[in-house]
Amino acid sequence: MRCPFCGHEDSQVKDSRSTEDGAAIRRRRQCEGCAARFTTFERIQLRELVVVKNEGSGGVRREAFEREKLMRSVAIACRKRPIDAVRIEKLVSGIQRQLETLGDSEIASKLIGEMVMEGLKGLDSVAYIRFASVYKDFREARDFEEFAGSVSEVAKG
Repeated sequence: MRCPFCGHEDSQVKDSRSTEDGAAIRRRRQCEGCAARFTTFERIQLRELVVVKNEGSGGVRREAFEREKLMRSVAIACRKRPIDAVRIEKLVSGIQRQLETLGDSEIASKLIGEMVMEGLKGLDSVAYIRFASVYKDFREARDFEEFAGSVSEVAKG
């Protein structure tokens, strides 16, 4: 494993343990070049996923699925909310597992967005609205009001 600090090619594993949800192995490593310590995660990947995005001009763009990008999106929606990082990790891992077991290596970005929305709906209503505002491309305050109203109606019912 290449050292993120000095770029040295070799590192030594000092400690390995399973993550709380058992979906990854956390390894503490030490660089043999500069002695810096860093953490890596090893995850099972069932298949290579490709995200299919619709372009505004009617075209289609494909790009490799990036777990980190999904994690970043969810973390931004959950920022400054009382949500434990472990719960965010479990949400992202669950979505990734669902995507990998769908049977198709090409996944529509819309499906990923809907899965995140569904997960956030059960996690935190504010994070759900934040994510929806970007995902659904809210343009003005009225969009927030209408969506928040529909969320509170569902919560009451």
